[in-house]
Amino acid sequence: MCGIVGAVASRDVVQILMDGLKRMEYRGYDSAGIAVLQNDKNLNRARVEGKVSLLKDILDKNPMMGNMGIAHTRWATHGKPNEKNAHPHVARERVVLVHNGIIENYESLMARLPQEGKELLSETDSEVVAHYIYEKLQKSKDILTAVKETVKDLEGAYALCVMDTQDPDRIIGVRSGPPLVVGIADNEHFLASDTLALQRVSDQFIYLEEGDIAEISKQRVQIFDKSGSKVNRKICQRRFNQDSADKAGYRHFMLKEIFEQPKAIQEAMTGRIHNQLVLEQSFGFEAPAIFDKVKRVQIVACGTSFHAGLLGRLWLEGIAGIPCNVEIASEFRYRKHVVEPNTLLICISQSGETADTLAALRSFKDKNVCGTLTICNVPDSSLVRESELCFMTNAGPEIGVCSTKAFTTQLTGLFMLAVVLGRRFGLDKKLEQKYVQDLVQLPKQIQLALDQASHIEKLASNFAHKAHTLFLGRGLQYPIALEGALKLKEISYIHAEAYPAGELKHGPLALVDREMPVIVVAAKDALLDKVKSNIQEVRARGGELFIFTPNSTGIKAEPGMHVLEIPEINEHLAPIAYTVPLQLLAYYVAVLKGTDVDQPRNLAKSVTVE
Repeated sequence: MCGIVGAVASRDVVQILMDGLKRMEYRGYDSAGIAVLQNDKNLNRARVEGKVSLLKDILDKNPMMGNMGIAHTRWATHGKPNEKNAHPHVARERVVLVHNGIIENYESLMARLPQEGKELLSETDSEVVAHYIYEKLQKSKDILTAVKETVKDLEGAYALCVMDTQDPDRIIGVRSGPPLVVGIADNEHFLASDTLALQRVSDQFIYLEEGDIAEISKQRVQIFDKSGSKVNRKICQRRFNQDSADKAGYRHFMLKEIFEQPKAIQEAMTGRIHNQLVLEQSFGFEAPAIFDKVKRVQIVACGTSFHAGLLGRLWLEGIAGIPCNVEIASEFRYRKHVVEPNTLLICISQSGETADTLAALRSFKDKNVCGTLTICNVPDSSLVRESELCFMTNAGPEIGVCSTKAFTTQLTGLFMLAVVLGRRFGLDKKLEQKYVQDLVQLPKQIQLALDQASHIEKLASNFAHKAHTLFLGRGLQYPIALEGALKLKEISYIHAEAYPAGELKHGPLALVDREMPVIVVAAKDALLDKVKSNIQEVRARGGELFIFTPNSTGIKAEPGMHVLEIPEINEHLAPIAYTVPLQLLAYYVAVLKGTDVDQPRNLAKSVTVE
């Protein structure tokens, strides 16, 4: 949540900051702002409610220049999305600050300020921190020292970038929770929430660790750990795909990323399968030794990744025969739980920075687990760095806020894990090879599902004026029904709910009438006859049905019952293929309704706060 970018250089940094904001707008787009300093210590600031494009319009009319600056794109936590609450905040014309996160004790900090420091211009916790730093600066006379003293008193999760208008050659960055990276170039340095923001100016980065404070100037970077000691952090080189932030002719990033799924799934498998077997080292060098100890699995995740975890549990128990629990990370971290010996903790996150999932991982480090594994799409993210094992999904950057290819590649990794662990729990080798053969064919099956796009687009017109939708699935398809409902509500703003089809008679059937579309995921599996009975229950109540099913199930279109044919596919892998048409349906409905597909209201891509 929220995107931060800062730059110190001998050249004008305004365009660098604006380019970084645009690339990080997936992190928040309620408001945006920029502040720059020139060597004459003159501060220029512009803020706007709304997206970065509106900020650009202001700068086009009223250009500014500066050799040092910070900028911010906001996802609102404290205070409404408006100009006065937009960052950067300025305290007494001296301390300039941008902030990602939540300061939980901002009220007690404000109580310590002198009376004039309490005359705040915004409703944010962030401005309180700016004034608090200002008061520390009056005593220390040095911005680095003032920030160091301030963070000792801060409670919560936060990333900060701070400038002093009387010291126009240094920016101070702080990381306590949300990510912050340092970008390195010749005689200029940068700070950002994401390396993507700095794609055009640097390919060398330092990933700040928890509690780190960084001081950047044109000539150097200094980093101090949470104890205040100067430390050296590893410099990592990252090569960017120059097309990653380009729509490549598609109307939206989301549509592009939906159609990239065959390639993304292929990339998730590349180099990880040999002689029809999944290589254990795909999960890390130490994977064989850790997997030897595993007796049970605990999965924690949020949102779409939680739905991946639900399906992963069914695979781990159904294929590998290993007990598995799945929980939403935000609930798991705050309850008392029993961790049995030889538990493998699996964290699933697209960004690798999800605050609740990261907190759950850290809470497990003192528990009796045999290992930790992260399934993630972002190298060098916090979850990846802090886990013993990792499976990189290799989906490539996902710009659209609603996860698509990250989800299906997470599922690919979970299926491969179930097969690998199955070897230790009696999975027949021939059956294992059959699973792998089917997995190798999955990209082609996904492409066949994508070939149905024009038919799905036509179906979408049935939803454009609906207020509610019900999704049904059974067994392996229930998590996919959940994901389909989430996608529809995220980008079309239609209220959608998903239920196990067997629960229809236990309440949801009361909602069914001719105004309630009912989407059914009807795979050809052992529960098909049960699903057909559920379909008849909906028909008897006058509900309009939209059924996703292969031709071999014998389900045919009739008045009030629309059928979309899905390619024939192995029962265990069918959920991945069924995901794609549900993504397309949500997309085309959102386009018809005229919503902002890539940046839906109130949401952000990387959830780095609670």
